[in-house]
Amino acid sequence: MPETVETVFANVVKRNPGEPEFHQAVREVLESIGPALARHPEYAHACVIERICEPERQVIFRVPWEDDHGRVRVNRGFRVEFNSALGPFKGGLRFHPSVYLGIVKFLGFEQIFKNALTGLPIGGGKGGADFDPKGRSDREVMRFCQSFMTELYRHIGAQTDVPAGDIGVGGREIGYLFGQYKRITNRYESGVLTGKGLSYGGAQVRREATGYGAVFFAEEMLKQTGDSLDGKRVVVSGSGNVAIYAIEKVHQLGGTVVACSDSDGYVLDEKGIDLALLRELKEERRARLDDYVRHVPHAVAVSGRTVWEVPCDLALPCATQNEIGGAEAAALVAGGCVAVVEGANMPTTPEAVRILGRAGVRFAPGKAANAGGVAVSALEMQQNASRDSWTFAQSEQRLRETMRDIHARCWATAEEYGLPGDYVAGANINGFRRVAEAMLAHGLV
Repeated sequence: MPETVETVFANVVKRNPGEPEFHQAVREVLESIGPALARHPEYAHACVIERICEPERQVIFRVPWEDDHGRVRVNRGFRVEFNSALGPFKGGLRFHPSVYLGIVKFLGFEQIFKNALTGLPIGGGKGGADFDPKGRSDREVMRFCQSFMTELYRHIGAQTDVPAGDIGVGGREIGYLFGQYKRITNRYESGVLTGKGLSYGGAQVRREATGYGAVFFAEEMLKQTGDSLDGKRVVVSGSGNVAIYAIEKVHQLGGTVVACSDSDGYVLDEKGIDLALLRELKEERRARLDDYVRHVPHAVAVSGRTVWEVPCDLALPCATQNEIGGAEAAALVAGGCVAVVEGANMPTTPEAVRILGRAGVRFAPGKAANAGGVAVSALEMQQNASRDSWTFAQSEQRLRETMRDIHARCWATAEEYGLPGDYVAGANINGFRRVAEAMLAHGLV
């Protein structure tokens, strides 16, 4: 990084101690934008970098709720409204024990550039709580969501901040959150949350969007070199919403996903993952992945090891941050992987990105490749505002066009700055430049 940018980063670390994920996300962007800063000295003069790295607003609040045994529990809730230069804050809510302020800030910072890359008028934010919905009854989850929204409602709105789902926050949780918002405000404000059920303002393809979008981006990457997904051997990490729909779209486009994972290990099915069975296990029975082999005798369950040891042509990390480290990247290279496309937020460490780059493995960062979810969320907001509802085919086509446009922006920007094929630089510079121009136009706010 240039010396001036290094100074900015040092101040970020000093002002935000004990938040390594946030530091990592900031460094990854700052390391890429040197060429844009050299071409646009006005950005430095207006302290655009310092302003982008500081959230506009950070809210932390107590979430008391009662479990089914009458015991009062207390969790901590967060909402970081990071940057609204392009539009209302937009980003998901994550319910997971690992959630703390640093995780929320890392996710919110990434969201700024991800949202900018979509070309849609949405800013960046993120939120969540250190609550774990796993193992909780529907009524416990409802009571938690109602308590969470009782504080959050005062900070959000269709023109202010529009949350959505993330890890631990699916259709069930969004429904409970929306119901409490409506109850408190006495308004049917459809656009205040996205990821809603189709019966009350949700959008077709929203559930599928992040997984589908990552695969559409991978398809565009392969097209760039005259290749396709047809016949490709693919490995996916995770077995939740993003992973399931990434697997579905890979199979539809002619590839074969041979392995997927959960927190206990992975399953290898050389004939291709049985998607109907995976959905039953994860979406209906909420079972562990090793149950898969009880139904598919030729499959193998491997516990305590990484799915990235399975040889593949294409890797889709769709689980969580920093799941591909140096050792995992080396295994992917040894297994013949030609491209890594991030379906999760920052699942690849900086060391792993360097190893992949040295080996010639094409790499697509999450802020570009997994932008499909927020893109369809913005389309949901558009439909809510116009009291309209699009078909599945219309929505999927818009998603595909959006991912094609994001790929084109990343590719063209990397070329423009003399870094052909560098999707990280292309994504970071393009997103940063769009937000920076809006911030300059707004003055010192």
